[in-house]
Amino acid sequence: MAHKNDQQDLGLARQYEAYPYPERNPKDETKRLLIGSPSHLNEIDYWVFGGYRSYTQPLRILIAGCGTGDAAIMVAQQMARHQRSGEVICLDRAEAVLKIVKGRAATRKLSNIRYVQGSILELPDLNLGLFDYIDCCGVLHHLPDLAAALQILREQLNPGGGMGLMVYAPYGRTGVYMVQEALSKLTSLSDPPVKRLDVAKRIMKHLPSTAWLRFNGNFGDHLTGGDAGLYDLLLNPRDRSYKIAELWDLLDKNELAVNCLVEPARYDPAYLITDPKIREKFRQFDIRTQASLAESLAGNMSTHVVYVRRAEDNIQFADPCASDSIPFMRETPGEILANQILPSNLLPYSFGMLTIMLPLPAQARGFLGLVDNRRSVGEIIEIVKKRGIEEHRILPLWKQTFEILRSINQLFVRSAV
Repeated sequence: MAHKNDQQDLGLARQYEAYPYPERNPKDETKRLLIGSPSHLNEIDYWVFGGYRSYTQPLRILIAGCGTGDAAIMVAQQMARHQRSGEVICLDRAEAVLKIVKGRAATRKLSNIRYVQGSILELPDLNLGLFDYIDCCGVLHHLPDLAAALQILREQLNPGGGMGLMVYAPYGRTGVYMVQEALSKLTSLSDPPVKRLDVAKRIMKHLPSTAWLRFNGNFGDHLTGGDAGLYDLLLNPRDRSYKIAELWDLLDKNELAVNCLVEPARYDPAYLITDPKIREKFRQFDIRTQASLAESLAGNMSTHVVYVRRAEDNIQFADPCASDSIPFMRETPGEILANQILPSNLLPYSFGMLTIMLPLPAQARGFLGLVDNRRSVGEIIEIVKKRGIEEHRILPLWKQTFEILRSINQLFVRSAV
């Protein structure tokens, strides 16, 4: 619901009815499933529930500000594919975007999605009940009061539940706000969206070669996102970004605790600066300061994705070294990831335009080939033992492999209990 005296909010309401974002065609659901973070089902199982929640327990999921449905379709399809019971509720105030989500779900014949037209601020009055998991991706940075919205979402969580959040980050969006500033002077929020878009297209057609936006390859909505992508990037009436320290402060003030920054290695400055003396300095700081250093040094973070829980709820992650724990891959099969490891035992891994090198033990290839979401750690160790590796070395090598691949959001573990 748009607030009568909030011109930015009225402009947002008009934008998403005129240009549902992101631009999606329900017919494309026959060709592909879009995969991302947050809200991949395997990520939820690990980063929210620590690998302890039974697969037989129904999941209640809220997509708060679902847009045209990327997260909703992804997790609902994964639940259906793995016969996980539960319900995904799509909440959005724009009728146009809900229509597209419904079309995408119909193409996939998904019956585990419910649609509710409304805003996050109306949640307390919608009587939707409490949720095990809430996705709020790409929404908070468009709201007039992020803290108030976080508090509302927090109150909709079941004990032990969690949220996956995404907000814009400033350094990786260099150039965006410069063009936004120019367009704010050339077109009014009261102008019809089609008129505002025409101005943006004319500016982009003749944008000077020196404009920072031309050099930024961290996103591509203005290039490949169609009219909806261009509008959302450059004409969104309310768009602010948050440094990781600012986001962390907001979470603290709303009594939310961080389970994981996605991906953890992305926020480790030691992967960016290899000088040993500087690395020693990094180790003197807490994880929050290290994350801020990584953001400043990398310069390419255009978003922050974080899994959080209520501060009073503790989280314990399944023990990766327990013999009955069961390792599982996020998405990429273990043998495929193993084939990407170089002869030097370094694994190149890219965060956008930045590639880091992850040092793995030589045995990592063998471990990865055995991860199938069924074998336990104990069974994997027994197989590796028969290959001639000394028994006392196997578990430390497995732990090293797990911790490195966990840090890039690729390998998780769940408890057999």
